[in-house]
Amino acid sequence: MSSVVRKRFGRKSPVGVTAVGIFLFLGATMAALAGTTLIWRGTILDRAWTLNPAAYSRLGSLGVRVGMLFLLLSGSMAVAGVGWIRRRYWGWRLAVVIIATQVLGDLINLLRGEFVRGGFGLAIAGALLVYLLSTKVKTIFASRAAQND
Repeated sequence: MSSVVRKRFGRKSPVGVTAVGIFLFLGATMAALAGTTLIWRGTILDRAWTLNPAAYSRLGSLGVRVGMLFLLLSGSMAVAGVGWIRRRYWGWRLAVVIIATQVLGDLINLLRGEFVRGGFGLAIAGALLVYLLSTKVKTIFASRAAQND
């Protein structure tokens, strides 16, 4: 850890930075579960869709194609999580791209008339994106970029 980061934040990372890392790995796990159940149907894992049957009815007909995209998302989130936990600048950039894509998707949902889903999603993902782009967070990753990346 650089002396700039150490002076500003101490030895421990801010709680929000740790939470984002956990969020990335949790998202990777959930996307892998979704992708797996869309590609290989009829397993015990299908029970997870009882939590969101509307999504399953929309995505189920697309099957393998969408399942592969979910697995790609899962891999991207896992890679971002590794880079994030290791405080690599590329990990921060990948996390920003993933969350910015989510913001865009939520904005599209809002514009399509899905006010509750799009509005809440936009508020949450937007707040997370603002946090990722904050000087506090960028400083942690930029200092590592100068040293290692």
